[in-house]
Amino acid sequence: MKQITLRGLSPKLGKIIKEEAEKRHLSLNRSILALLEEKVACKEPAAEKAVYHDLDALCGVWSKREGNEFERFLSKQRRIDKEMWK
Repeated sequence: MKQITLRGLSPKLGKIIKEEAEKRHLSLNRSILALLEEKVACKEPAAEKAVYHDLDALCGVWSKREGNEFERFLSKQRRIDKEMWK
């Protein structure tokens, strides 16, 4: 279908559309299309992208020393045994 230009959006409506786009992780264009489809075409709202925070507490809890020690152990595991790959 051809493009449509919207003029005269109120600041309030522009803000709502922008917030909805951010909430849905969509571009403004796709967000407007989704909103129109939901309201005009009576489609069900698209499922929202799930965001999980169950591992957040583990992020950044190692000290510098612990991180370096972990990297040292990993480096041993990353070595390729050339005899096994002949």
